[in-house]
Amino acid sequence: MPEPHTDFIIAVIGEELGLFGILFVVFCLAFLVLKGLVIAIRCKDVFGSLLAIGISALIAIQTFVNLGAATGLIPVTGVTLPFVSYGGSSLVIMMFTIGVLINISAFVNMKRSNLVKQGERGYVTETH
Repeated sequence: MPEPHTDFIIAVIGEELGLFGILFVVFCLAFLVLKGLVIAIRCKDVFGSLLAIGISALIAIQTFVNLGAATGLIPVTGVTLPFVSYGGSSLVIMMFTIGVLINISAFVNMKRSNLVKQGERGYVTETH
């Protein structure tokens, strides 16, 4: 492999760390995707929900394409593995999207805590 630290980083991880290394990377990326979908489900704002779904799909599709290219299932396209592959612009964009996802999560949690506080004070008559 001429540039193993870019598109084929998962092959290097597999060579150095074995199956457990690959499973750890895939588990961490799957955890990010699932947390993004949970944030999207909890978000009552339609735009925030769709944005969280889009960010989760971006990470999932990028991971699928990279792993598929590394295993030979699909053609090599040059898509990096999120947060793992070498590439400055990809890493910056991924950090930005995770920051947006964290902001959506904070907004959802802020709204939930405000509803709980209002419920304790007797302002809200409905309970969730």
